[in-house]
Amino acid sequence: MTHAGFIRTLPLIALVVLMTFTSLVATPAWSQSSSSDTQQGTPSGAGMQAGAAVSTILYFPFKAAFAIGGGIVGGLAYLFSGLNEQTAKSIWVPSMYGTYVITPEHLTGDRSVRFLGVATDDTATGSSSTPAVEPAR
Repeated sequence: MTHAGFIRTLPLIALVVLMTFTSLVATPAWSQSSSSDTQQGTPSGAGMQAGAAVSTILYFPFKAAFAIGGGIVGGLAYLFSGLNEQTAKSIWVPSMYGTYVITPEHLTGDRSVRFLGVATDDTATGSSSTPAVEPAR
């Protein structure tokens, strides 16, 4: 395949990846069991494990790229804000924290997938006026 041929098929590839990812995220709506503990060792449990693995393979590159970009932008914000750590953390926390690996609990809806991270008490700088970053819904 030539470079021009690849460029022409790129929108189709992106559409297929997006459709696959969307169908995997919609899996909790079709799930019949609310707990993955009862599914371990069953064909359904194996299917959920396989679905989680495929979901992670598709999801992880996007989350990793977002985290790397957030790390770079946060570092630049830190420098350009006069070494203000709070400014950098306001970018680093949402971009670098969150879910990196999809598990069967995510697919059954027992656990939420957080693309954007939320600050914990450990990551706060001690300022009580710092609001936690809410994930996009």
